[in-house]
Amino acid sequence: MKKICHITTVHRASDERIFYKECLSLVRHGYEVVLIAPEGMLPGNNALTHISLPHFNTRIRRFFSGQRMVFREAMKLHADLYHFHDPELMPVGVLLSLFGKKVVYDVHEDLPKQVLYKNWIRGRLWRWIASRLIFVAERFSSLFFNGIAAATEDIAVHFPSRKTIILRNFPSLQLMESAARVSWLKNGFTLVYAGGISRIRGILEIIKALEVIGGKVKLLLLGDFDDETYRKECMAETGWQHVDFRGWISISEVYGLMQQADVGIATLYPAQNFLRSLPVKAFEYMACGLPMIMSDFPYWKEIFGSCALFADPQSPGDVAEKIARLAGDPGLTRQLGEAGRKAVSDSYSWEKEQDKLMELYGKILRDGNQIT
Repeated sequence: MKKICHITTVHRASDERIFYKECLSLVRHGYEVVLIAPEGMLPGNNALTHISLPHFNTRIRRFFSGQRMVFREAMKLHADLYHFHDPELMPVGVLLSLFGKKVVYDVHEDLPKQVLYKNWIRGRLWRWIASRLIFVAERFSSLFFNGIAAATEDIAVHFPSRKTIILRNFPSLQLMESAARVSWLKNGFTLVYAGGISRIRGILEIIKALEVIGGKVKLLLLGDFDDETYRKECMAETGWQHVDFRGWISISEVYGLMQQADVGIATLYPAQNFLRSLPVKAFEYMACGLPMIMSDFPYWKEIFGSCALFADPQSPGDVAEKIARLAGDPGLTRQLGEAGRKAVSDSYSWEKEQDKLMELYGKILRDGNQIT
């Protein structure tokens, strides 16, 4: 039995892509799996080992202390392959490679683009400099890795094609089907948003749209605010009285609630790293049979055109118009929802996507080198 070690210092131990999809898929395919990740509860009987990391209260401490802890624990394991998930762990990945270990880098986001919108980096010039440095660091570090798992095609093109796969973050139908039915007193036509809550994700405009509609529609809001000032700004809106805010909950609870909503919404701002992204929440909505309201990006219209209406994410009036249209047209709502469910069943499920990961591992472990 080959031993695989997955490593993250940024994501929760129960992260959907890392734990529920990749790690549990590996267990089912007969691998011994060790997960080095921040402390947190994992579902029982998951047949893998969790090495818990402490909570780091600053990014600087996480970067330096986390690097040392992770490298020390990883070397103790003598795993057959190491798979890490955070750009800040690239130095650890390079060190493991120099010690003769097989290493896979899982690239969840286009970080050079994403960092251009990080508010914790003050000033556009510093964000641009950080973006360029990360771009160079990723390209240089990738020379040491045996494989790259990129979440989208646009990310994959920046890495050597001979050892890069596109491992899209599609929903696990098995996980969604096993989600517990959550008790919820639903009150009227309901939108659902699940994911990180920040200004760039258009939540404030959705809340303002609820006010435009006049209280006839509710919003089920699932996730954490990344900024306390933005949370207070959203809660100060009149439309907040129509929001059912649950904060962070387990993925099983998310799916249990999502399946009872009427429409999924993903109206992200037109930031560069979103324009050609494949948001996992969209595929989760589709798997639940929900029609969607999405940002009017050309690429999203191309991919999701049969199962969504599209709005200007920065226009509460346009968002409200699309919400009202679905609320008033059950036939259209059903048509879009059924098209989305069929698309996931046919093409966009993790059950189909996981084969790429197994093939990547097989080639690296068999050939002792990168894929060709």
